[in-house]
Amino acid sequence: MRVMYFNPTGQLGGAETSLLAILSSVRHAEPSWPLHLVMAGDGPLRAAASVLGVATTVLPFPPALAILGEHGAHAETGGYLRLAAQLGRASPGVPAYIGQLRRAIRSFRPDVIHTNGLKMHVLAGWATASLPLVWHLHDYLGSRPLTATLLRWSVSRCATVVANSKSVADDARAAIGHGVKVVPIYNAVDLDRFSPSGDRADLDELAGLPAAPAGTIRVGLLGTFARWKGHETFLRALAQLPRDLPIRAYVIGDALYQTDGSQYSGEELRRLAASLGMADRVGFTGFVRQSDAALRALDVVVHASTLPEPFGLVIAEAMACGRAVVVSRAGGAAELVSHDVDALAHTPGDARELAIRIAALATDASLRARIGAAGRATAERAFDHTRLAREIVPVYRDAVSCQLVASTA
Repeated sequence: MRVMYFNPTGQLGGAETSLLAILSSVRHAEPSWPLHLVMAGDGPLRAAASVLGVATTVLPFPPALAILGEHGAHAETGGYLRLAAQLGRASPGVPAYIGQLRRAIRSFRPDVIHTNGLKMHVLAGWATASLPLVWHLHDYLGSRPLTATLLRWSVSRCATVVANSKSVADDARAAIGHGVKVVPIYNAVDLDRFSPSGDRADLDELAGLPAAPAGTIRVGLLGTFARWKGHETFLRALAQLPRDLPIRAYVIGDALYQTDGSQYSGEELRRLAASLGMADRVGFTGFVRQSDAALRALDVVVHASTLPEPFGLVIAEAMACGRAVVVSRAGGAAELVSHDVDALAHTPGDARELAIRIAALATDASLRARIGAAGRATAERAFDHTRLAREIVPVYRDAVSCQLVASTA
């Protein structure tokens, strides 16, 4: 079987890391299958896919299409007016881009197309009417009415929707209709790479800080700078901790995507930390390619998303590394953990409650050890990446079979 993947960026966010896990698992399970990845921008994803023996093509989005994004428009004053203006600017470049996708499809001749981002779900539906499509949802559609409408218009071309959690699956059924087949498949983690043993990043050096004193508890939030990822909640929680608590905090990551208005800049977060009196207690490392080494360097990993998290890959990765994790209790993230068993949970956006959870772990080494060990056990049971091919390959086969039946009916 020939499988073609479409992804809206060449950077390595959570959705791209999940895609790489699928590529690796499928390549291992079906080594003779030709796999081809089309990306709408160059970046480290291309090299990582190539290492797996996956052919790659970069077809950059037109600039106006690259920055187009609905997330958060409903919460902004004039957000949908801004979105309408963006749509107007992006629309002229869409037909030509669809033409590029069609030429790539004709060149590779796939049996099935797997799309890995909202823009690509829509564009692939317009680019081909004769091939089975598998849409992989990593996001909620309920807060994106325009995107949901576009997908409803295209859903007849989609064979199966793969959702990265039960929460996202339920949202997809409600947003685009119950007639579409939706299959929840959890993201996965390479348990050999993300493990308690291995290299540890020097976060102080990466952040340009002097070495932390012995006995310092390192607390970090790792992720892109999307505004809903909770960086502000994290910093405000840290500001509520006692000054004599021996912690040092780290913001690990960067603004990776091009979507307009959806991210903090590093400078914004630094200014916020300074305004909270935290400039001397928070290090900003920038993007760290070896995220496993960064996670192992932390004693406490914080997940602070203020909106329901579709899955929360960094949660699974931190658990696999045996770290004590604090999780924002909503959406798919709430499916992954049990409070006070393999993680501590807090209410999304509640900086005071988050501060209490961080303090509990920072002051109790035995609690950190218990939570970390239980988290590793959960990761081994639920997030092993070798299971992905067992779950996704039948989706591809079923999509192709259904397409063949439809074409001969």
